[in-house]
Amino acid sequence: MRRSRPVRALLAGMTTAAVSAGLVVIGGGAAHAAAAGPAGSAPMPAHVAAPYFETWTGESPASLAAQSGNKYLTMAFLQTASPGSCTAYWNGNTTQPVSESVFGSDIATIQKRGGNVIPSFGGGLADGNGTELADSCTSVDSIASVYESLVTTYGVTRIDLDIEGDSIKNTAGIDRRNKAVAQVERWARHTGRSVQFSYTLPSFATGLAPSGVALLQNAVSNGARVDVVNIMTFDYWDGATHDMAADTKTAAAGLHDQLAALYPSRRSARLWGMIGVTEMPGIDDYGPEETFTTADAVTVENWAVSKGINTLSFWALERDNGGCPGTAGAGSCSGVPQSAWYFSHAFEPFTSGSRTKADSIPALASPSSTSAERAARGRRM
Repeated sequence: MRRSRPVRALLAGMTTAAVSAGLVVIGGGAAHAAAAGPAGSAPMPAHVAAPYFETWTGESPASLAAQSGNKYLTMAFLQTASPGSCTAYWNGNTTQPVSESVFGSDIATIQKRGGNVIPSFGGGLADGNGTELADSCTSVDSIASVYESLVTTYGVTRIDLDIEGDSIKNTAGIDRRNKAVAQVERWARHTGRSVQFSYTLPSFATGLAPSGVALLQNAVSNGARVDVVNIMTFDYWDGATHDMAADTKTAAAGLHDQLAALYPSRRSARLWGMIGVTEMPGIDDYGPEETFTTADAVTVENWAVSKGINTLSFWALERDNGGCPGTAGAGSCSGVPQSAWYFSHAFEPFTSGSRTKADSIPALASPSSTSAERAARGRRM
């Protein structure tokens, strides 16, 4: 998420590979022993709101989930401490391994409330410095083992792979990653677990760049089932002023057509059910030309219900307050007038999948007087 350089430069020069037909399921492969830890967690809902939580802030994800009304969070990011390593840590910090002692209590609390978290690998920094797991590690078995450890340690049922920057051009890393995904999916079937994988990818306002399509083509060729393709509908970096809600719709429609080419046997409703969108509330890194408003949030949630997409998300939960009107790309506030947790409240009803457009939606309120407490926090990615 949070790209560290303009996306247009990152996506330049990509080529489109030939589209593969259908999803090939490959059997066999190396077996992995199931590690001790929670098992049998409920699968993710078919329609879920899961905003990103910045794991480096020192805050409690369970506490912020409760305050904001979110049952599900996407926790970012996991990466290696240095290129060449096959060990993943939260934030690449060697004091934060994948362990029950690190976020285990928070995740268990969220699960007891009927929700779950989605651990996310990669992000703008890791994807640019060689510490994204599959870029760093050349062993498919080791990559798969790390993914499995998230499932057995925390009882999660979805893993997110945020691939952008240099990672989306690293064909060797892409191939290793997709082979590891397929391997974990075989392991999950053999051990009776529910595990989904989502790819979070940069997007144009018309859909994926050729690099994103090529990544998914590689997944198809490796027999890796991709459950959700989550597009970052912000930071277009094209010099234009955007209607962010309208461009979310066109980006998702373009993705739908790209998925139809990749999976020609799937009906339209199933393709929409593979799509996720991630917004950046308020004024994004590019500037006021890309401002996702409180009204946009209502529009996008209504549209998501009507299309039956899989996931609504935003970057990030720590920004969901009105503490810095007019500020672009702040790490701890949205830059627009809003009540605390406005965007969470606008998106959270989507989780049940049962809300109709006639149901109530949150009203715009004045900025929270407590939001200034987050003003000193920054974002690393």
